[in-house]
Amino acid sequence: MQTQSCDTMVALGNATISGQTIFAKNSDRPADECQPLVLRERQAHAVGAQSVCQFVTIPQVATTYRHIGSRPYWCWGYEHGFNEHQVAIGNEALHSKLPEAHEAKLVGMEILRLGLERSRSAAEAVEVMTGLISSYGQGKFANAAGVRTYDNGYIVADPKEAYVIETAGHDWVVKRVARALGISNVYSVETDWQQLSPTAEANAKAQGWWQPSDERFHFADAFTAASRAEGSGAMRRARSCAVLSLRSGEIDARTMMAILSDHSDGVAPQEDWQTTVRSSSGICRHPEADGSGGCSAASLVAELCDDGSRLPIYWCSLYSPCLSLFLPIFIEGDLPHLLTLGDATPSDTSPWWLFHKLNQLVLNGGPTAAELVRSRWQPMQDALFTSAHDLARQAQAFIEDGRSVEATAVLTDYMAENADRMVATIRELHVALAGEVVTG
Repeated sequence: MQTQSCDTMVALGNATISGQTIFAKNSDRPADECQPLVLRERQAHAVGAQSVCQFVTIPQVATTYRHIGSRPYWCWGYEHGFNEHQVAIGNEALHSKLPEAHEAKLVGMEILRLGLERSRSAAEAVEVMTGLISSYGQGKFANAAGVRTYDNGYIVADPKEAYVIETAGHDWVVKRVARALGISNVYSVETDWQQLSPTAEANAKAQGWWQPSDERFHFADAFTAASRAEGSGAMRRARSCAVLSLRSGEIDARTMMAILSDHSDGVAPQEDWQTTVRSSSGICRHPEADGSGGCSAASLVAELCDDGSRLPIYWCSLYSPCLSLFLPIFIEGDLPHLLTLGDATPSDTSPWWLFHKLNQLVLNGGPTAAELVRSRWQPMQDALFTSAHDLARQAQAFIEDGRSVEATAVLTDYMAENADRMVATIRELHVALAGEVVTG
């Protein structure tokens, strides 16, 4: 069984306490598919260079920007990520009426990476990504590598604005975000779009999916393969949108982390936070007790900043967010090597695999196992909120004073110390939970 879920959301400055944009994403993947972080440096490329993706090779651009991505270990692309220009992107699996193609296309996660590499703003990322979709396509296509492919939805954000992109093959639609919203594994852009691919309406009409009328073209109705009111994606999107609406004007990073950690099934989308760990529903996903199924394999909350008062803070967690620590990451520093470790083989050195083991211990543990884990993380998380914001302001001041080297060193040491402390705590929790495991 492979998971069919993901959730991405954004709140612009007119919906947050700080007046700054906050982006969030849960990456839901197969339960044993390791997803470490990777940092790619800014690079200059020679004329005629090529960018070799998994199935398609495309012309390279002159400069690719420094960025960090959350990468399924086998994949060229990312589930979510951010770059040196404060562009943050997350993707969702969508399922259109289009049949499986036989020609190679770009994988949706590759389009996300290319958007980060080639863009200095959200608007530029939209232009890059939709251009690639038109030229090379994406969506479900047959391949000998066994890679699961699908159509994709994205939120693309920067400190000033955000956009939703939804796709079907070579076609796409773009909606500008007005305040705060969430997307999931369900088409959501209806007639309220600002940009539409040149062939979308004609292709839908040719297939009999859209009848000519005086009404504006309805992208979601034309291309969706299933009900947009039923199923897990519809329920999770209803939940995230309801919470964002209820808390509009009061949203902060903690709010986004709480949404990513929520276990509501969405039937009552305005209900209080649901914290009981369960495997079958909720924005926060867990595998079954035997380890099968899907999970929230990585999460991101990005606190962007457009007034120069501090550096942006990118809060990254590994595995199910309700049992994890969100580490503050600064792209102006060097990513801790520890956070880049992990592949297909279970490992005692990879933080991702250590969190995988922690999750299984909780699922197979007693009724207090989850609370034990959360009680250990909470004081650390509280301390990190204070120290990260203080350092974000201090490092920004260093950079403005021409002390960029000093800022990089301070940020690098801070991230490494936090990563080491997190791993030490996971190991302590493994020992503490070993006696909690229920057998028989």
